[in-house]
Amino acid sequence: MAGSNAYTDAAVAGVLDWEPELLVHVPSSHAAPLIRAFEQAGTPSVLANREEEAVGIAGGAALAGKRALIVMQDNGFGNALTALTTFAKAYHVGLPILANTRGGLGEYNAMIHEFSAAVPALLTAAGIHHTPLGPHVSPEAWRVTTRDLCRTAAMTRRPMVALLDLLHPAIELRPEEAAR
Repeated sequence: MAGSNAYTDAAVAGVLDWEPELLVHVPSSHAAPLIRAFEQAGTPSVLANREEEAVGIAGGAALAGKRALIVMQDNGFGNALTALTTFAKAYHVGLPILANTRGGLGEYNAMIHEFSAAVPALLTAAGIHHTPLGPHVSPEAWRVTTRDLCRTAAMTRRPMVALLDLLHPAIELRPEEAAR
């Protein structure tokens, strides 16, 4: 299981700068440090069984005026796509989504590479803004990006995704080592 580190801490801090009122998450051992950090910060959370359910719960909260976000894995976009395009996009629901990526360096499950590699193209085709975050940028950039992604999703009333490369081997390094 991935642990908390400078990158995950920065992503959480960026979202907390936005002052979320609800976290909806789909079970993932790799996203567990994010989920725990939000819960420890006092953000109420709801566990969704599937990604489209997370979109429905978080979207309903957002329509009711709450600052809601989703934490999920990128391979769950196959499940979430209909809810994102026919509900969140169509009805102008601002939903920030933090999705841990799978299938890259550090991935141990050979099956997942095929689907996860196509996620950025899938999101582009669906017209859903997405931003990759990995060791190629500093933890401070993770914080600023997640904060502004939340703000922009709410302001534009559109779903927006941060693709977090939490499994990349360099994520476990100190930021100055990852930059080398």
